Amino acid sequence: MKIYVAGHRGMVGGAILRQLQARGGDRLISRTSDALDLTDQVAVRDFMQAERPDVVILAAAKVGGIIANDTYPAQFIYENLMMECNVIHQAHAAGVQRLLLLGSSCIYPREAPQPMREDALLTGTLEPTNEPYAVAKIAGIKLCESYNRQYGRDYRSVMPTNLYGPGDNFHPTHSHVMPALMRRFHEAARDGAPEVVIWGSGRPRREFLHVDDMAAASLFVMDLAPATYAAHTQPMLSHINVGTGSDVSIAELAAMLAEVTGYTGRLVFDATKPDGTPRKLLDVSRLAGMGWRARTDLRDGIAATYQWYLAQLASGDSAALRSK
Repeated sequence: MKIYVAGHRGMVGGAILRQLQARGGDRLISRTSDALDLTDQVAVRDFMQAERPDVVILAAAKVGGIIANDTYPAQFIYENLMMECNVIHQAHAAGVQRLLLLGSSCIYPREAPQPMREDALLTGTLEPTNEPYAVAKIAGIKLCESYNRQYGRDYRSVMPTNLYGPGDNFHPTHSHVMPALMRRFHEAARDGAPEVVIWGSGRPRREFLHVDDMAAASLFVMDLAPATYAAHTQPMLSHINVGTGSDVSIAELAAMLAEVTGYTGRLVFDATKPDGTPRKLLDVSRLAGMGWRARTDLRDGIAATYQWYLAQLASGDSAALRSK
């Protein structure tokens, strides 16, 4: 098959591309953002018409942590909506029958019952700090479902929990909680800092999935026979949660990161910074019923990610870390 991976230089897209390359047998297509601006409708149309892939994997997105989402809400909603609209519609116009959209667990209401089931979608108010991003991802799900219903396409959506692993963004303020804390603890251990300040109260609970597990789950869902996928979903409730089914508090995560990085100083929680959603744990029974479960232990995954981070620092590859 001819498979186009949109966002192949991002953390998730890169992991998906590596796994596709490892299994072989397919012709893989990718473009950097410099070569193809996915927010440009004409450029995406011309690309799809020229390449006419058999399968599209839409892993491209503008992403960031709480501060980035709250600081740049217009960019987060506009760029993500444009990418989804352009890629999904132009894939359809080029005759692409199969597409996989990667979303986010932030699509669910702030006060959704835990663990969050797929049918919690659109049942309550979203978390304000990432509402624009969440609205864009919800729109992406509904775009896929609408093209399926009207045109008989096979466009699927997977909604991952918080991801981490090689290729993550380690920017000190604009990254997600795992890489931001990993960098902070690494620098504190290196400098002998007496304390590390952690944003928020430490009480919120989060679920973390290694990016290689996410890539494996994405390809698993993409490869499912249409009858199998349809048997576990509904035409207007077709997205699938991807996670581990377990979570930890931010305080527990911080203690784990301190251990892995060798930091022995004090942990201080800054309650003036936003906590975000109190808890985000996905119900992954739908995916488990299809036959897939995550494999990477959290501590083992953190330790492996830290070794990758150290290797990038040693190589001087600040661009890869997106840390400056």
